[in-house]
Amino acid sequence: MATAKKAPATKAPAPKAAPAKKLAATKAAPVKTAAAKKAAPAKTVAAKTAAPAKKVVAVKAAAPASKRTPNAAFMKALTLSPALSAVVGDKPLPRTEIVKQLWVYIKANNLQDKADKRMINADKKLLAVFGKAQVSMFEMAGLIGKHVK
Repeated sequence: MATAKKAPATKAPAPKAAPAKKLAATKAAPVKTAAAKKAAPAKTVAAKTAAPAKKVVAVKAAAPASKRTPNAAFMKALTLSPALSAVVGDKPLPRTEIVKQLWVYIKANNLQDKADKRMINADKKLLAVFGKAQVSMFEMAGLIGKHVK
């Protein structure tokens, strides 16, 4: 004789209690009659006891921030092509410094587009590096990859 197992009973979700009103909202207006004075405190006490208890959430203490070590691949000095070295200098530089020096050159020669500051208008030196008359600041870093080893 086989007996079937009963499925475990599931609890219905408890209805959510209405959020507690602010203290200023529960205060009653000044009452003038004696009967109303007795009833008013009972209402505010009932409202205070009906409010659900707040849960205390434990906050984890954040670990002290340790200083990040730079990635060696980003700090590696790269040799520059003659076109790029005419703009940023002839010393080998890491890629991050090359981009910084390009921005120094762009700002010094006022090469940002007036209407759209994200666009860079190339002069003779930058035209040799970028290959086109106007580039976006986001594609600028990708275009210098052809000029470094």
